[in-house]
Amino acid sequence: MFFHVHVAGIAVPGAGISFPTSQFPIPTSHFLATCHLRLATAFMCGICGELNFNDAPPDLASLRRMLDRLERRGPDHEGTWSDGPLAFGHRRLSILDLSERAHQPMLDPALGLAVVFNGTIYNFRELRAALEGRGHRFFSTGDTEVILKAYAEWGADCVRRFKGMFAFAVWDLRNRRLFLARDRMGIKPLYFSQDANRFRFASNSQALLQAGGVDTSIDPVALHHHFTLHAVVPAPRTLFRGVRKLPPAHTLTVEADGRTRLDRYWQLDASRPDGPRSEAEWIEAVHESLRRAVERRLQIADVPVGVLLSGGLDSSLLVALLAECGVRGLKTFTVGFEDQPEEKGSEFEYSDPVAARYDTEHFRFHVPNAEVLTRLPEAVDHMAEPMVGQDAVAFYLLAEQVSKHVKVVQSGQGADEVFGGYFWYPRMAQESEGSRVDRFRRHYFDRDHDEYARMIDPGLVDGDHTAALIAQLLDAPGADSFIDAVLRLDVTTLIVDDPVKRVDNMTMAWGLEARVPFLDQELVELAAAMPPDLKLRDGGKYALRQIARGRLPDAVIDRPKGYFPVPALKYVRGEFLDFMRDILDSRACRERGLYQRGYVETLLSSPESHLTRIQGSKLWHLALLEFWLQRNLD
Repeated sequence: MFFHVHVAGIAVPGAGISFPTSQFPIPTSHFLATCHLRLATAFMCGICGELNFNDAPPDLASLRRMLDRLERRGPDHEGTWSDGPLAFGHRRLSILDLSERAHQPMLDPALGLAVVFNGTIYNFRELRAALEGRGHRFFSTGDTEVILKAYAEWGADCVRRFKGMFAFAVWDLRNRRLFLARDRMGIKPLYFSQDANRFRFASNSQALLQAGGVDTSIDPVALHHHFTLHAVVPAPRTLFRGVRKLPPAHTLTVEADGRTRLDRYWQLDASRPDGPRSEAEWIEAVHESLRRAVERRLQIADVPVGVLLSGGLDSSLLVALLAECGVRGLKTFTVGFEDQPEEKGSEFEYSDPVAARYDTEHFRFHVPNAEVLTRLPEAVDHMAEPMVGQDAVAFYLLAEQVSKHVKVVQSGQGADEVFGGYFWYPRMAQESEGSRVDRFRRHYFDRDHDEYARMIDPGLVDGDHTAALIAQLLDAPGADSFIDAVLRLDVTTLIVDDPVKRVDNMTMAWGLEARVPFLDQELVELAAAMPPDLKLRDGGKYALRQIARGRLPDAVIDRPKGYFPVPALKYVRGEFLDFMRDILDSRACRERGLYQRGYVETLLSSPESHLTRIQGSKLWHLALLEFWLQRNLD
């Protein structure tokens, strides 16, 4: 029999497995299944849930609203499930095990566990074999069930064994306990809200806002981070007091009475190994580790995998390594925008030769400025938090086109942070005066605290929170040098809420999964142990350049660092300036009172004169945040 409220036994459709009631000690009245719930597996998606602390039934109307807001993350199927005070929701993007059997939420009646899961466990086959050796029987073929069996076998420590990107929630029906986890690099998002009555979680903040009852007042500490660190607000904070996010490499246990426990299960060590390696040995070790990371992300899919080929070293090297792994007929995708006098808007001249060398099926998309401005509100609507990186809209528009051809792409995000590719790293390394945070801020902070105090409503200014946090992170033990500490900070904290979040949000908006080999756990740990000079030499990413020799055109290897350009959002003029002026002069902005008007007028009077230390538009920073608030609150 299939799983309904009144059952004598529970069957897994198509699997030939039945659970008699004697193996099913949990009262059947605890279950509600909708949308063809099956005991199987699923992968990329959107997840959400609610746990009531008063043992009352969850608010299914709120769950419905959360699921509606997550639909774009998982367009292939929807599933819901509840047990007493707990309800789970899931939106599925089908990548592995494409049958009906792979729907979520997943329940294991024998173990008394249920799960919703977003991500991919790349080593699930090895874990499955180990669990089978310990007597566990499997009724599905993918990685979701591995999470359930691993949690049953190892408890909270199961996450230490997972290699991949993941955000998941497990409900323990017998002990009435909710367990949530997020991957080491924060590739998959997990937001939550909590009050005296309930705990809710979701894959984006908008789903929590749609559920209702969230304190949306501005968190002054988070606001300070946002305007200092290029819109990065490190976990657990967000701009709203009532919305938090689970930090990377952490688990959160929520008891039925509302007690919570946050635990960290991994830290990145940025110190030298005991045994010295030669330069050649380091480069070969990186080559082998990166190739394994690329191959690992290729194998776990039952659909074609493409590459976002920007024309830079990182994505081009992924194409070369995929060819080295034997891939033929690879699909590659490049987007370009209109030029400005100061900057080109496309990198086709670099991506085309790479595509030609490896005979990929190459797709080029050119986006005019008019479309950038017209489609910008859509991109902003899919930002779980406001993002000022000019390439957010680029990824959104590119993902729309790519999703018509593939469901999975590999992308080069993380290479610059892991292997020291940004121009500010050598400048920081040359600094010798002041504390670590002083040496960092001179080349990275968007604005110093005194400028921030002139910009923001004085009622929200209560201290230099960002300097205090960054000092704490840079001074933490486990980094041999200042640059080791800087790169560790970038990889474990700053990248999470800038390029990584941006890629996840903008690709999942089109039901497209992005995989990031440069953030493979083993590769990141190897690179963190590498001497900084091997990363920063010759302008940065020295090891990657050495690996690329002979595999890529020299013009791609030796070109200056590119930044996925959308020049119209950097050199603010014409319709884009009018758009930002309208936002900042709007009644909503003035009544919100977030900004001091004198500062706004200064930027509007000369928008291209006010750039951050890493060349971002300060005017765009203000306009984007206000626009995001209007789209989400007003």
